[in-house]
Parts: sequence; structure tokens; C-alpha cells
Amino acid sequence: MIVSKENETVQGIVKITDEVVAMHAAEAALRTQGVSSLYGGFAESIAKNFRGRDSLSKGVKLSRGEEGISVDIYVIVKYDAKIPTVAWELQRNIKNNLEEKTGEKVKEVNIHVQGVAFPNEEEKNDQK
Repeated sequence: MIVSKENETVQGIVKITDEVVAMHAAEAALRTQGVSSLYGGFAESIAKNFRGRDSLSKGVKLSRGEEGISVDIYVIVKYDAKIPTVAWELQRNIKNNLEEKTGEKVKEVNIHVQGVAFPNEEEKNDQK
């Protein structure tokens, strides 16, 4: 199928899987200051036992609709982070990253803070 669009010729359709979109969302989340890790929950830990490794999109659920992509992301924040600030940055970073990399509109990014990561004893000693 050849589709013409203002002097451009496209020979097919490009589809990006939900797993790839979720990986880009996870990448943006992990680059956000104040995020310690993503939280996969019980089902993810069971799946990890079968795969033998973490999923690259653990802690990310997404759906696609006519209005765009909806993302639910489950995170653990760092102890000293301000949760509202981290949440706003997460929403902005994930939305911008997905729209840039997929060309699709992001309808919503819902943040679910699942816990707080406390610094371990080694980090405390390094800070002193």
C-alpha cells in the first residue's frame, strides 16, 4: 500500500508495540530525579522467577485509545524527595518522551507512589 502525503511516499505502516512504549516510559521515569526504582508488584515478581530477569517495563501499565496513550506508572521515591515535585516531573518527562519517540499523543500519566527508599547504612556513612 502506497500512501502519498505532500510529496512524501510511504510504503507501509509502522506499529510500535505496547511493550516498547512502556519501556520508553520506564526509561523516562528512571531518569527523573527523586525516583529510586519502579515497582512491579506481586505479579511481576512471579513473572521474574520464570524469566530469570526483570522486565524492562516493570511498573508501567498503559492503554491506547482514540484520545491517546494512558500511562499508569508505579514508583518508589527516594527518601529525601518531595513527592509532589517528583510526580509532576514524572508526568512531564514521560509525556514528552513518549510523544517525541512515538509521535502519538499522551492523554494522561497517572503516578502511583508505592513506597519510599531509605538510604542504606553505607550511603549514610559516605554522607558524614
